[in-house]
Amino acid sequence: MSRSADWETTPSMRRPVSRATAESYLSHGPSLVMLLVASAAAFLVGVRFYVDTMPAVSTLLWPLYADSPTAIALATLSLATLLPTLNQPLSATPTNRPLAYLHTLAYVWLIKYGLWVVIALNRRVDLYIGFDTDALYAYWGIIGTHLLFVALAFAILHYGRTTRGALGFSLGLLLLNDIVDYGFGYHPPLRYEPEIVVPLLTVALSIGVVALAAWQFDRLESSADKAD
Repeated sequence: MSRSADWETTPSMRRPVSRATAESYLSHGPSLVMLLVASAAAFLVGVRFYVDTMPAVSTLLWPLYADSPTAIALATLSLATLLPTLNQPLSATPTNRPLAYLHTLAYVWLIKYGLWVVIALNRRVDLYIGFDTDALYAYWGIIGTHLLFVALAFAILHYGRTTRGALGFSLGLLLLNDIVDYGFGYHPPLRYEPEIVVPLLTVALSIGVVALAAWQFDRLESSADKAD
């Protein structure tokens, strides 16, 4: 196997989802449309969950309160940018500064809230884990679907680019989201009070996922990056 072929088919630290896998799902019409439909359905399910448990949250704060649906919405928009280049390599996907912001936001929201659910549910695992009908959804189902967020985020690396401005903007929005969640009490519904540990871990995640994005993403050409 040549070095080029090995790079395309072998996952790495910077590309945990191989290029070949990303191409097989994202470059072809049927699989991409299926992903878009699945994302739209997941968004509606997520919104229904938050609406059912929603306190008196201002409409303007819904994107910051409904964390997982926001991640799915950003991911759906990111995937939709691939439609004009169907059946072409992901390297043919257009790149510009607005798209860099979109792909970076989708990536960090997916990684953060994919991992946040694993942390939050396992913080008091005794309240969630089990093998009855309720636990199959409330623990195994939710964790399983949210780990798919992470896989999707890693696929974005094969067509998305980032800039310093996009990274800084993403960090600012993530920290604002943390303030809304824990400063104003609009965090995702849990079966226990988050107290201090969960907020601290959430802020650490915000910083960590942006640092990860800075390392994993390719950048736009340096002239565009400096313009930020």
